[in-house]
Amino acid sequence: MEKKILLTHCPDAKGLIAKITNICYKHQLNITRNNEFVDRENGRFFMRTELNGIFNDETLLADLDDALPQGAKRRLVNAGRKKVVILVTKEAHALGDILMKCFEGALDVEIAAVIGNYDNLGQLVGKFGIPFHHVPHQGLSRPEHEAALTAAIDSYGPDYLVLAKFMRILTPDFVAQYPHRIINIHHSFLPAFIGANPYRQAFERGVKMIGATAHFVTDDLDEGPIIEQDVTHVSHVYSATDMAKAGRDVEKSVLSRALQLVLDEKVFVYGNKTVVFK
Repeated sequence: MEKKILLTHCPDAKGLIAKITNICYKHQLNITRNNEFVDRENGRFFMRTELNGIFNDETLLADLDDALPQGAKRRLVNAGRKKVVILVTKEAHALGDILMKCFEGALDVEIAAVIGNYDNLGQLVGKFGIPFHHVPHQGLSRPEHEAALTAAIDSYGPDYLVLAKFMRILTPDFVAQYPHRIINIHHSFLPAFIGANPYRQAFERGVKMIGATAHFVTDDLDEGPIIEQDVTHVSHVYSATDMAKAGRDVEKSVLSRALQLVLDEKVFVYGNKTVVFK
């Protein structure tokens, strides 16, 4: 018996849940979990359906196309574990959290490789038996460096890229190769404090909460569809350095949670927003 996930996104209409579940029944597929959401303001319907059984993908999708409204999007994906490549610079906390959760079985993912534009995290990665590639940017133009990154990444064929504090701005050409497949952790509760030095920005504003945001990367810096966010409280006694230390704990937990949601196919992207089933 196979396990797959059916993801449906379409204009809202009457009877959509019944139509989709009846087609699954027609194909003798067992529904083990179902979640749906209607964005009434925009008239959009979203449904995530976990299935098991014997699949004929082509005929199932054809039957859905006949039943769903015009403009519908549907995907049938395997429920198995996904493969990621992680990009890093110098900071270890976000990467270390993912490595430990994967080692302990708390995060079900295959880490195919870690790629760094510096080599200082190679020893950490090596302790987990995962390949580490040093792809330095020094002396290279941005297109040259990204070409080297792409060659290293594509040799593993990952489902997703994870920017675990990868402190390089990616060009539109690079991002276009992996649409809605690059997950970034930003050390701020977006849309506040976009760009560099967000903890310094937060300190100067005298904020009482700091946060982190995991989002998909787009051409607009730090403005891609948001997957997960969280905050922690601070006070006037915190310096910018203290805020950065507290923020690192939030960053790593938000990134790990966002990654698990994406791996579980619980995130729909439409426009610059997401629907996330938890």
